[in-house]
Amino acid sequence: MKSINVYLGFAGKCREAMNFYKECLGGGDLELQSVGESPVADQMPPGFDKEQILHSTLVKDGITIMGSDMHRGKPVNGNLVGICVNCSSAEEIQSMFTKLSEGGTVDDPLKEQFWGDTFGAVTDKYGKPWMFNYSKNQK
Repeated sequence: MKSINVYLGFAGKCREAMNFYKECLGGGDLELQSVGESPVADQMPPGFDKEQILHSTLVKDGITIMGSDMHRGKPVNGNLVGICVNCSSAEEIQSMFTKLSEGGTVDDPLKEQFWGDTFGAVTDKYGKPWMFNYSKNQK
């Protein structure tokens, strides 16, 4: 397994919160992708705020915090914390995804996404959200 990261959901405050965390951690590399900058922009309903953050990542000295104003394509209503597993191989992502979905719900089946990685999401039998990502082009 490559790593496990916290994935935070915000109700329209992702950009603000991630910049705050960057300041609190004394810097770091912050990447923000708005809905409007993504390939899913045209799939949003009319009037949707495309400045909402689809995905963000803050990396500082081995700490990675990820966040979004979205959850499975819908705006976050309140706060959300998920577990994001960055896998090391196609076999690992398939195995972990299958095991954690037993008795739970597959929210997003494993498939190649627009950013080029394999991604899927499940809610386990205890109600905890898990996201899995595998990049064939890992560094």
